Amino acid sequence: MKEITQLAANLGRRLQVLNAHVTAAESCTGGGISEAITRIPGSSAWFEAGYVTYSNRQKTEQLNVSPELFPVVGAVSREVVEAMVRGAQEKSRAYFAVAVSGVAGPDGGSPNKPVGTVWLAWGVGEQVFSEVQHFTGNRDEVRRQTVKAALEGLLRHAAGEISNQG
Repeated sequence: MKEITQLAANLGRRLQVLNAHVTAAESCTGGGISEAITRIPGSSAWFEAGYVTYSNRQKTEQLNVSPELFPVVGAVSREVVEAMVRGAQEKSRAYFAVAVSGVAGPDGGSPNKPVGTVWLAWGVGEQVFSEVQHFTGNRDEVRRQTVKAALEGLLRHAAGEISNQG
């Protein structure tokens, strides 16, 4: 918790220097990224909006993710998180964005996407970067590791350390 709060505070300081805003589109974290950010006093100066789109229907309705994607690639995929991050940026007009979708467990995994599989995407202006992570632990641990990775990625991108992994 302390480490995540520190990451969010560092992100806020960086975004204030840049005079930039951030938004979050979350599935498996259920609002955890937005909660960590808004834990920081003054975050209204740099946090634009949080979208908790747990169902595929809400990913489509709130973030304009094409419903045709889900039967082809599934909700836990590069294509979906990249569409989520673009949708969040469009809706909020934030320069920076993060989107996550994953299998937190304890159920829901498959041989191709076992429990702990999480796709993350970051939007930086017009650019989109994404990666897949395979976290271990129980549901709470997977969700916490996802929030941490999302914030670390936002910090990296806000600092200009851009790389496209995954």
